[in-house]
Amino acid sequence: MAGKVCACQVRATGKMYACKKLEKKRIKRRKGEAMALNEKRILEKVHSRFVVSLCYTYETKDSLCLVLTIMNGGDLKFHIYNLGNPGFDEQRAIFYAAELCCGLEDLQRERIVYRDLKPENILLDDHGHIRISDLGLAVEIPEGETIQGRVGTLGYMAPEVLNRERYTFSPDWWGLGCLIYEMIQGHSPFRKFKEKVNREEAERRVKEERERYSEKFSEDAKSICSLLLTKDPKQRLGCRGEGVAEVKGHPVFRDINFKRLEAHMLDPPFRPDPQAVYCRDVLDIEQFSRVKGIHLDSTDYTFYGQFVTGCVSIPWQNEMIESECFKDINERGNVALDPEEKTYQPAPKQKRGFFHRLFTRGLSFFSACYIR
Repeated sequence: MAGKVCACQVRATGKMYACKKLEKKRIKRRKGEAMALNEKRILEKVHSRFVVSLCYTYETKDSLCLVLTIMNGGDLKFHIYNLGNPGFDEQRAIFYAAELCCGLEDLQRERIVYRDLKPENILLDDHGHIRISDLGLAVEIPEGETIQGRVGTLGYMAPEVLNRERYTFSPDWWGLGCLIYEMIQGHSPFRKFKEKVNREEAERRVKEERERYSEKFSEDAKSICSLLLTKDPKQRLGCRGEGVAEVKGHPVFRDINFKRLEAHMLDPPFRPDPQAVYCRDVLDIEQFSRVKGIHLDSTDYTFYGQFVTGCVSIPWQNEMIESECFKDINERGNVALDPEEKTYQPAPKQKRGFFHRLFTRGLSFFSACYIR
């Protein structure tokens, strides 16, 4: 779900995060409560190096806030279209595709289909590794079942989604094919760069036309795109019984050691400049102007209560361990036993430590923001 994203810092630890703010009145006007809660619950469940991690959730008077992994390298759409000629060299595109395979594997292990794979939803971190973001359209599929739903972004939705057929994970493999094609060619498979196409024509192309390949594609790159962009989901790469193993086994990934890749032990082909800003200027965006005519009531506060509670995320647990929070709590909670009286006496009052500072001060936000 779209929101305003700011860099933020935990005062007690100095750790940097991205804070995604969802305006309460905008959520209500768009009837987006279910989507916001769905994104939060799925982020709680997934722990992957290749999917943004949820660290905290909280609310302010006007917003619901998701505190996520900070990704300073910008999104793939910006890199594809705004840094030189559109597109990447094939080696770089295949590296990102391999990391996306790992991210989709982690999601599918939890029975989650993402359904919105596109360049603007793939973010780069400081080192050049990618993560999948914006899980508002993702959904968990019960074991042995299929789902139906015409959701996604025009131009990236698979034929079975457009036809309102039932599916499991096939739309994500279609989306991966679209992404690999776009990273190499410099435009999506069924629409050229800056081409104006209406909805009906875009859907017709996806359902009926075959993608065209230029000299930018090697035979292996052409092969994997063709297999992932197969119209029939039953014949699509990744959907023929072997899942992600079949995709990872394609010859285009012959030089990728997936064990090392999953451990972030392979160097990315591009490392973002820490002094650069990889996004467009957003000084005046009408989308985030004040929402009028919407009033919050008791039913909204019930929803907010569900949003800001839940399981303790693994990134939060890791931060507690790294900062020795529990050691601080134990020291403050100790009691002393008087051997003569055989009664417990409170231990000497300790200096206020990490845990107190964390929850009394909260998060400190920088003023520089960008929009997603």
